[in-house]
Amino acid sequence: MTASVEHRSETSSAVHRDPPTFDEVYAAHYADLTVQLFAYFGDRQEAQDVVQEAFCRALARWRKVSRYDDPVGWIRRVAWNLAVSRWRRARTAVGFLRRQPTAEPWADGPEPDRVALIAALAGLPGNQRRALVLHYLADMPVTEVAHRCGVAEGTVKSWLHRGRAAMATQLNLTEPLGGER
Repeated sequence: MTASVEHRSETSSAVHRDPPTFDEVYAAHYADLTVQLFAYFGDRQEAQDVVQEAFCRALARWRKVSRYDDPVGWIRRVAWNLAVSRWRRARTAVGFLRRQPTAEPWADGPEPDRVALIAALAGLPGNQRRALVLHYLADMPVTEVAHRCGVAEGTVKSWLHRGRAAMATQLNLTEPLGGER
């Protein structure tokens, strides 16, 4: 009779065991799962990333996952699913790249005048540069530039005049650039 009572107490204690802690499961199984996924991926970093992600997902649900019959099995399944998803995304990306033209069309670089113009604009104070760009490149009249900048028309005309003079100097032009339209 003593043996059966001892057997019952062992069985009941096994049924009511506390679930393992996350730290215990992580310490005991991270390396093994990484090796398994490394064998699948062939890339240690990818395997580590996938296993780490699976453990992060397990940690977020640890109260529930820890009570599963096999919490490590759940983590392994999540890691494998992540690995398969990554593999599929990589396969799709490679397929897309294979369908792309192999030769890039040749495009000439910017002309020296364009480079000089951009450099000259970059050397101007911000308000002058903005006024010149809006007026000449965006084709806005002075009144519209003034409205957009929240200043008087005379201020915009001053910015344009100073900006043109500075650019003429920077570009070594003998004649000043055109006036306002």
